[in-house]
Amino acid sequence: MVKAIDIVCNLFTPVEFEEGSLGFDERFMEQINMPADMRGGVTIERYIEKMDAAGVERSLLLACRAGDPRMKWSAHIPYERVAEICAKYPDRFSGVAGIEPNMGMQGVRDLEHAVKEYGFVGAHWYPHWSRIAPDAAQVYPYYAKCCELDVPVMMQVGQNLVYQSDIRLPSVARPITLDQVAIDFPELKLIGIHIGVPWTGEMIAMAWKHPNIYIGVDAYAPKYWPEELWHYLNTYGKHKVLFGTDWPVIDPERGIREINEHGVRPEAYPLLMRENALKLFKLPG
Repeated sequence: MVKAIDIVCNLFTPVEFEEGSLGFDERFMEQINMPADMRGGVTIERYIEKMDAAGVERSLLLACRAGDPRMKWSAHIPYERVAEICAKYPDRFSGVAGIEPNMGMQGVRDLEHAVKEYGFVGAHWYPHWSRIAPDAAQVYPYYAKCCELDVPVMMQVGQNLVYQSDIRLPSVARPITLDQVAIDFPELKLIGIHIGVPWTGEMIAMAWKHPNIYIGVDAYAPKYWPEELWHYLNTYGKHKVLFGTDWPVIDPERGIREINEHGVRPEAYPLLMRENALKLFKLPG
């Protein structure tokens, strides 16, 4: 059995609910059909039980920074919180540093600290929360720092949902916006997560064009993935696609079950579920 690596896992415990740092409300939980017994958060210990049941060896845990911290609707999870969990369960979690371009150079310094001092293995951001496109000038210092630190950066591409009922955020990150970034930073490893909906074909085109662009297949249940994505990960794109869930959006047991039900070619399956992530994020295993 191939032990999976989940590259997109949100910290979703009762602590985050109490602190109001999740960034989404009850309406969003209804929209993604979250079970009622989960809506107050899931402890790390219970989540590890889910990992074990699904066959997930390691999850990349996001220290999310979503939105300008000066705005009341932003949601930031302290790097220290994620670092503590990773230190307690070093064989199960690796940290990923959330970035927020509105924080300027302080955010760049924070990213360096997270990688060098906490051992975080990559960077992550939500362009729509920042209201900044991936190819905007404000993000380039972060890309340069990722190159210097030799860590990947993942970001949501495609449309975004409504996370808080009274806020509508713009979909500023079509996959094509990664084109110029990949040209300007050929050594930077870029991962477009959330499969690029509704522009999945555009995301595939970017991964095909650029050696340094990859696709994270998270946030959407596998049974709803477009056939063109299944074809890509099974054939000429098998080295460019990485499994993820965006927990708690997709339960790991459901995600892996639906991938197995659909069927992935034997030569592509370990790459999708594990090997590509091990290589890209330089993970143990």
